[in-house]
Amino acid sequence: MSIVGWIILGLVAGVIAKVLLPGRDPGGLVGTTLIGIVGAFLGGWISSRFLDRPISNEFFDTATWVAAIGGSLVLLIAYRLLFGNSRERR
Repeated sequence: MSIVGWIILGLVAGVIAKVLLPGRDPGGLVGTTLIGIVGAFLGGWISSRFLDRPISNEFFDTATWVAAIGGSLVLLIAYRLLFGNSRERR
């Protein structure tokens, strides 16, 4: 899968992660989208490196999608823990 495929996968994974974890995010839609893209790369890297799962060349591989969504969820949770209070009233 090309880099463009991973970016598209990350956009969709970010939206799915946002649906699974609703709420206000400090970065808004753009931040959540970037978290999805980075999460897809992170999930793919973790899957290939530590789970010994080779990265598939197919866009519609279930394991690739699960890894991308999982990576996005992990980054979204970490982002909320680190920067979650920045959008509260002052």
